[in-house]
Amino acid sequence: MAESSSRTLVCSVLFVDLAGYAQLPVTDLLRQKRVLNALLAQELARVPKADRVVHDVEGGAAVAFLADAEAALVAAIGIHTDAGELKLRMGLDLGTVHVVQDLGGQMVVVGDGVNDAQRVAACAEAGQLLASRAYRDMVSRLSADHAALFDIAALRTDVQRREHELFQVRFSAQAQTQPARGAQDAASVFDAGPHLIVSGYERAAVQRALDGLAVKGARVISPIVRVGEKWMASCDHPEARQSECKVEKLGYTSIVTGPTRQAVAEKVEELVGLGARQTGEIEMEGGEWTAVCDTGGAGR
Repeated sequence: MAESSSRTLVCSVLFVDLAGYAQLPVTDLLRQKRVLNALLAQELARVPKADRVVHDVEGGAAVAFLADAEAALVAAIGIHTDAGELKLRMGLDLGTVHVVQDLGGQMVVVGDGVNDAQRVAACAEAGQLLASRAYRDMVSRLSADHAALFDIAALRTDVQRREHELFQVRFSAQAQTQPARGAQDAASVFDAGPHLIVSGYERAAVQRALDGLAVKGARVISPIVRVGEKWMASCDHPEARQSECKVEKLGYTSIVTGPTRQAVAEKVEELVGLGARQTGEIEMEGGEWTAVCDTGGAGR
């Protein structure tokens, strides 16, 4: 797909969010969001980039699967399996989406398919995956095994008083397989845009991979944590400048992190000049200097 293109199509949409994210302190939300992003990168690595669009939102993400409708179900089950302590709500829908380019040049998805997937997820409890009737009917026709995964969850009414006939996915129907010893001893590295995600079944394997990337100039962003059955961490690309600050957006909140207090202060000053408001002191968090700004929709 050309970067400047705009398309309207019917596809599967998976919406994932952190249950109760609005009540989390900003630092906890940022930490959990990083883990969720790493988990998404891992599960989506098997889907060709041209066949998916990931739209980041404050407490999670919407993923449109443009080619393979079943890929949404496979990804959702994989995310649930490796979620660990993350409390996730997930919703699946089949609907119309518009693939467009935002002001930052990134491809995003909007439309009824995304909105309905978000409403379905909002009806789920923590740790639950729900699907709309449209998605369930479509994927059930593709495979009898898929059809056996869905249980009726009854009618639910969203905040806009719209009724949805929803189906719950029974994860227990999925066969759990133990990875071969060779797979346990190796770590995988996924390209997640500005970051690299390192994951593996052995903590030592992830550490070895991080050490190798550090020799090439990479810097750890998120330390090694246990996510489900795997250990995961994230780092800069090896060619990233060590003095460069990072700005991560969570809705109208921007988290600025950097290796020095001065570097963070300069980046905050730049954001303030664009209309943002600094909401706290610059502090050391997780080995990095961190500041929080309210952008209020200000551009960058």
